[in-house]
Amino acid sequence: MNMSALAFAAAAVGTSAPALAQETLNLTIATGHPAVFLWVKHIGETFIPTLNEELAKTGEVEVNWTEAYGGTLVKLGGEAQAMQDGLMDVGQAMGVFDPANMGILNMTYAMPFGPTDPRLVTEAAEHALMSTEGFLDQLADATGVVYIGGGIAIDGYNIATTMPLETRADMAGVKISGAGPNLSWLDGTDAVGVQGSYVSFYNDIKTGVSDGAIGWITANAPAKLWEVAPYYNKVEFGAMYVGGLAVAQDRWESFSDSTKEAFRVAAKAYQDAYFDEQAANIEAATQAMLDGGGEIVEFDDAERDAWIESMANPATAWSEAAAARGEPVDEILSSYVDYLADAGFTFPRNYLED
Repeated sequence: MNMSALAFAAAAVGTSAPALAQETLNLTIATGHPAVFLWVKHIGETFIPTLNEELAKTGEVEVNWTEAYGGTLVKLGGEAQAMQDGLMDVGQAMGVFDPANMGILNMTYAMPFGPTDPRLVTEAAEHALMSTEGFLDQLADATGVVYIGGGIAIDGYNIATTMPLETRADMAGVKISGAGPNLSWLDGTDAVGVQGSYVSFYNDIKTGVSDGAIGWITANAPAKLWEVAPYYNKVEFGAMYVGGLAVAQDRWESFSDSTKEAFRVAAKAYQDAYFDEQAANIEAATQAMLDGGGEIVEFDDAERDAWIESMANPATAWSEAAAARGEPVDEILSSYVDYLADAGFTFPRNYLED
């Protein structure tokens, strides 16, 4: 065999040699909410496809996904515990549904009447969490869950009722359904809080258990809440940050740096897709309500100010609970408030002092 033939044979052997074996990760991602909720929908539509694309760029690993949504594997609020127990690897860290593990993420619920822009609220909340030195590591060690970004917020909360509400006097004796910490926002009025959720709101109002509900327009739309509560009263509680995406700590620590970065890139894509669709949905849901016979009612500004000043400070108990867990709550809240101030928003009340 001549030299050129030898060279060709050697090259052929080299090109046919197998590449380094690609690792396959078997990952389970689960949620308590069904995919009808926008924050679950974009896990399958955006987060997973983007992550797969990012991982393919390096070829180190590929993922074999098991997807379990709508409580088929984990109950709502049990996501962090399920990650600790090894039942799932990736999910959502949401304080409003899991206050025992993720209560620190409820900072916006402790300071109602904030900004109505969900993107701004989320930017400020994630800035506060991520800029507080060592906090995310502390949270991971305490919960077994690593927050990777992808934070989202619910569009502005208001009150849908069977009668128009323009003043606090209009609220006297009105039974208003709400979930969890939302009912504390009614303090400073003579409204009557009724525990409930979107699972029960429609029937509760229809049957007279309540006269209305605290909620947001993009959830009111699929529920067609205006059929039983046609008045959408703009009290402007504000948009509420609920949390983001998370990975079980043991699993996260086994990832290479490039794999971790791929997760973060996918989380950002998920966040952007969520907010883009949310913005379109707000407009469409509002129009659907108006077309369906609903009516927007503007709450009196002076009455709203008096309400805010007279309510018991909802940040007090929340801050005390966070401090009892050893979390740097003062630093986080100050960072959140300062970020919003730099963006041009000032709270109508200083929740940090009174």
